[in-house]
Amino acid sequence: MAGARPAARPRPAILRRMDLFLIRHAIAEEPRPGLADADRSLTPDGRGQFERAVAGLARLGLRAERCWHSPWRRAAETAALLAPVLGAPPVVEPLLAEPPGPALLARLGAEPAAAALALVGHQPWLGELAAWLALGAPTHAGGLRVRKGGLLWLRGAPTAGGMEHEAVLKPALLRRIGDLGAG
Repeated sequence: MAGARPAARPRPAILRRMDLFLIRHAIAEEPRPGLADADRSLTPDGRGQFERAVAGLARLGLRAERCWHSPWRRAAETAALLAPVLGAPPVVEPLLAEPPGPALLARLGAEPAAAALALVGHQPWLGELAAWLALGAPTHAGGLRVRKGGLLWLRGAPTAGGMEHEAVLKPALLRRIGDLGAG
């Protein structure tokens, strides 16, 4: 048939890229009888050390437009201390208080485009999430560990195997960088 156009080929989906900062809560109270795990608070030392780490993040120019945190008290308190490097108040995300699953990946994939999103949660779940996003499966988490008050930085599409590790920033390093600005 003259002048007929070939059928249009479907366009591949454009994968949205983002920076994702996985942050483990700062040092918290030790478990003890009568205190639910979810109710453990940051210690004064944990709070002070994390404030210095946040100063390090600010000095490095690392900012997140949004922040989700586990509903557990120590994660909520850690997220609140991130205020100097956040573009909006932290938001509770219950999926961060359990092992990562398809619902969390779907939630990340549905998030509007952002230059950076911070997630404040717990180990081993943050390591499992990092393994899922960077290596394709949470079972590859073996050596992926986020220290208390530390940050694991991923960049890419928030899909299984769609992200790459940008950096691991240990809390002691962040504190040293933060202390440079205080002197």
